Amino acid sequence: MHIKSFLPLCLLTLIAVQSHAQQQRTHGIKAYTITDTPATADIIFTAMPAKPAVATAAPAAVSAPAVKQAAPAAVVTAPQVKQATPTPASTIAAKQTTLPEATPVAAKQTPAGAQPALLATNTPAANGKKGYSHVPLAGEKSYFGEKNEYMNDFVRKYLEVHNKTLGSVQNNSIAPFSVIDDVLEKKNLPKELKYLAVIESALNHNAVSHAGAVGPWQLMSTTAKMMGLSVTRKQDDRRDWGKSTTAATKYLELLYSQLNDWLLVIAAYNSGPTPVQRAIQRTGSRNFWDIKEYLPRETQGHVLAFIATASIFENLSKFIDLGSIPVDYKFGKEEDLLSLPMPLATNAKDANGKAVAVVGSSTAAPVGVVKKSPFTEEELKNMAILRITQPIHLEFMATELGIDKKMLARWNADYELFTLGTYPTPFYNLRLPKDKVDLFLKHRDELTKKSKIIFANK
Repeated sequence: MHIKSFLPLCLLTLIAVQSHAQQQRTHGIKAYTITDTPATADIIFTAMPAKPAVATAAPAAVSAPAVKQAAPAAVVTAPQVKQATPTPASTIAAKQTTLPEATPVAAKQTPAGAQPALLATNTPAANGKKGYSHVPLAGEKSYFGEKNEYMNDFVRKYLEVHNKTLGSVQNNSIAPFSVIDDVLEKKNLPKELKYLAVIESALNHNAVSHAGAVGPWQLMSTTAKMMGLSVTRKQDDRRDWGKSTTAATKYLELLYSQLNDWLLVIAAYNSGPTPVQRAIQRTGSRNFWDIKEYLPRETQGHVLAFIATASIFENLSKFIDLGSIPVDYKFGKEEDLLSLPMPLATNAKDANGKAVAVVGSSTAAPVGVVKKSPFTEEELKNMAILRITQPIHLEFMATELGIDKKMLARWNADYELFTLGTYPTPFYNLRLPKDKVDLFLKHRDELTKKSKIIFANK
């Protein structure tokens, strides 16, 4: 077996020991578990068209954004169905206002420790002699090719549903990023790798997952020890910014020496190297987009979340407080972005007397932007919203229920984030035509079960 194709067999024992960690997944930037909240009805019907919402700057202390959708003028609850009911978004928001004290839901990468002798030969040198490929960001058409618009659209959706968390991280990132940047620079590693810590822990050095991953880089105990950290009852170096960053980058270097592509490295950091190597073997390709469908859905989402987060912080941070990227914004390289106008907070008002942002050269956050509803009044009148906690394959559901696929996809534009595990809440408010609600409720369990099979085979 060629050593450059697979991690040493001795690592498989460590992977097996911690395989339970792969059973729990993240929701993009780490979400936090709320288990002591009351249940609510899981079906909501919109009865009247909603008025355009006004997006305002997000509070820095909130750790996870609420679900964005058109707010109905009136709601009617429908009978309960036999399924565990989700936590209300308002309760989650109330419980998540203290990010440093929270505990992340998700589990970590399956670590791959290595024998000390192997580290010296497999890990790239930290003196700059080893050349690394760059980390691709949204708008790099030369890299993403036909996937360029798909990636740009994903980044738009990601910023909208995670803007509050991104804003919170942005406001508390100076000190952590300073430490990480120093380590990355010394090792000649791409600066964009620091955003992996954002989606792993939201830069919370005290974060602890249910699977036992700890610290800003969410390292499992075995991985941390193999990377040189001390993990005992009295001392856990995984919480130390400098030490944990050194260990995490050491692990990233090891993965890169095997995979030679940063998107594949991010995938392996999440799922463990074995699923990535199997996907490579199955396709004969080392391109993420070629092997994407053969990776776990949660890992696919993890990589996309990393690209989105890095792209937003590097090139689009001025839009975080806006809550969305302007529809006419053109993605491109940084030198192109610098020439674009910045949003400016003013006292300008629209015809209805509401404050609006105007274009200018200031970096000040806008007072507010009037957001037009993406739905017509007729669509809102005929639309029902049902809360689901398990992803259902959208095309399969459209076929089974006799719903136009394009319309269903447009009504649920951010649904892909939910199916990939990068949505900020453990539930999704699914929009369906009212006349299809009864049929959906009748077949929901069957749709969910068959969707699991479809997702598993992708």
